[in-house]
Amino acid sequence: MNICIYGASSNQPCEVYFQDAETLGRLIAEAGHTLVFGGGRDGLMGACARGALHAGGRVVGIAPEMFLDPGFLLDNCSEMILTASMAERKEKMLALSDAFICLAGGIGTMDEFFETVTLKQLGLVSAPLVLMNTDEFYTPLLDLLQRMVEGGFMSANCLGLVRLCRTPEEALAAALRPETLQGSLDRLEK
Repeated sequence: MNICIYGASSNQPCEVYFQDAETLGRLIAEAGHTLVFGGGRDGLMGACARGALHAGGRVVGIAPEMFLDPGFLLDNCSEMILTASMAERKEKMLALSDAFICLAGGIGTMDEFFETVTLKQLGLVSAPLVLMNTDEFYTPLLDLLQRMVEGGFMSANCLGLVRLCRTPEEALAAALRPETLQGSLDRLEK
């Protein structure tokens, strides 16, 4: 199975985020799955990829050619796919992946998350989508999404398209067996 992770490229987050990202990568590799990610060397995406590589896993990076500057991309990926644009990068990540896990991140991670959940809502993607809620990072997003439902801006059914998990172990389990895990956004207690 190909499991795509979305996550920060910044090295600024607290150590707990890096620990969870590296653990998730290791767990993906130990379970025999391939990690698909944005190709970056740094941040949570790099930590997750290094975790998978250290555990002997297969890691596929997907990055736009504009990121070919020395020091940006992770050098020792099993495979690096270069794209012409950021949009093509997202398309390739979506096409190659059987499940998606969002680590904490910034604008790019939010863009990837919202595009994936939108495609799920439209029925164009059926793969599991998981938010890994390290240090309650995604709790404010959950509050916003629930406010959207309460205000009539989106259907409550959309909340069932995403699983919110607190640990790397839970996130991987939700990605592999989404139908058996409680914790969709519409059922999760705050």
